Amino acid sequence: MTAPVDQQAFRGALSRFASGVTVVSTVHDGVDHLMTASAFTSVSLEPPQVLVCSHRTSRFHDAVLESGTWGVSILAEEGMAASAWFAHRGRPLDDQLGDVPHHRGPSGVALLDQSLAWLECTTVAAHDGGDHTILVGAVVGAAIRDTVDDPLLYYRSHYGTMVRLDQSEKTVYEGDA
Repeated sequence: MTAPVDQQAFRGALSRFASGVTVVSTVHDGVDHLMTASAFTSVSLEPPQVLVCSHRTSRFHDAVLESGTWGVSILAEEGMAASAWFAHRGRPLDDQLGDVPHHRGPSGVALLDQSLAWLECTTVAAHDGGDHTILVGAVVGAAIRDTVDDPLLYYRSHYGTMVRLDQSEKTVYEGDA
């Protein structure tokens, strides 16, 4: 039998993985539900699918399972205040979008204006993920905002942004040819 994983080391290791920041939204019974999520990634290009993880005890969790439709706002650096607001558990649902610039996608979900891109999804699978549910969504709509290019990042419980280097994954280094 293996020893249990040290929880402090586990959380510390995960905090060292930098990620983008999203706000995921749904509408259930006419009420908007939103949450900040860094546990978001692409799943498939063909067909286009993404996933997000939702904590089982959050209000968003039950609402998104019932609605089956959700939006993803991939935040720009300017969306930091909105990210912090939607990460706040227990905030009032009434008028929670009052001070947050947003628009509605064709599915009716709220999409935040301070974003680099937006996706609209329908749930195609929900998997057990311990204290979270892993929601896989078929992307039914996508849009990008070309006027900004500064992503909001999250690393070790702090927000950040990106410093661009000249190198990319396609850069050929000496000796690689």
